[in-house]
Amino acid sequence: MSDHHIEPDEVETLEFDWGTLKWPCTPDETDSEAFSMGVVQLNPGKGHERHDHPDSEEILYVVSGEGIQTVGDEEFAITPDDTVYIPAGVEHSTENTGWEQLRLVAVYGPPGPEDVLRDAPDSTILPPGDLPE
Repeated sequence: MSDHHIEPDEVETLEFDWGTLKWPCTPDETDSEAFSMGVVQLNPGKGHERHDHPDSEEILYVVSGEGIQTVGDEEFAITPDDTVYIPAGVEHSTENTGWEQLRLVAVYGPPGPEDVLRDAPDSTILPPGDLPE
């Protein structure tokens, strides 16, 4: 693996009951210190519970699919090419309301929340190259 070109098969996959995550850009993978970047896939009708990241801001970019996003007390529809900004410490959640996977790019600054997700008790870690069920 190059520090500058990361292919999906080179990165582990985190599997949850609601979908999958891949973190190709983290301090462990690239030595990035300012941010981390991951690809989120939420299955149809699924979502994750409200949570926050006390020390990191988050940006979500919608690649495909549709859903409902909450940020604090605000709730709104998200569709491809939308961008969502989530300040540090603000509760948020995402739900897939469509028939296809909701694909998002997530960026944390500074990095760190991806480690919490990796260590979550409901996370299954699939080695690089292994496909989810």
